[in-house]
Amino acid sequence: MESLIRCDWCGSDPLYVKYHDEEWGRPVYDDKILFEFLILEGAQAGLSWITILKRREGYRNAFAGFDAKKVAAFDEKDVERLMNDPGIIRNRLKVLAAINNAKLFIKIQEEFGSFSDYMWGYLPDKKPIQNQVVTMKDVPARTDLSDAISKDMKKRGFKFFGTTICYAHMQATGMVNDHKLSCLSR
Repeated sequence: MESLIRCDWCGSDPLYVKYHDEEWGRPVYDDKILFEFLILEGAQAGLSWITILKRREGYRNAFAGFDAKKVAAFDEKDVERLMNDPGIIRNRLKVLAAINNAKLFIKIQEEFGSFSDYMWGYLPDKKPIQNQVVTMKDVPARTDLSDAISKDMKKRGFKFFGTTICYAHMQATGMVNDHKLSCLSR
């Protein structure tokens, strides 16, 4: 029986394999899911993605089901609750950034009609970029496009959304397809 070929990064961890096969690189236009990845990618800064995936449900519970309006309304009491929540990464700067970014996320929705329209508006015809990945060495950590998006988001006040995190967000939400050409999820 022929073995299944996946991108090298997902290894054999069942959680990683499920995420790779069912989510990573699939186009997302839903603002709630885009907000979820905004929170999760910010939390991931400096950590491995599997660390965040293992806490995803903890984040869902701690951050009001990834409801941007509810998160934007979090106050100091909520910050202290989050700082004591073992289900998430308890980094005060990241917690504060998530609340700040929720407020800015809503502003972008108001300005562009949706966060999806804002993000996907950077792409021609709002279609994913199909990178020709033969080996994982072909996958960049950032691109001119992620530079431009993160620069604009930083100008708007977003935290923990530099160009590398932006590119990871673009990969996760299918703005770019970085699955290897031989990958079953291509």
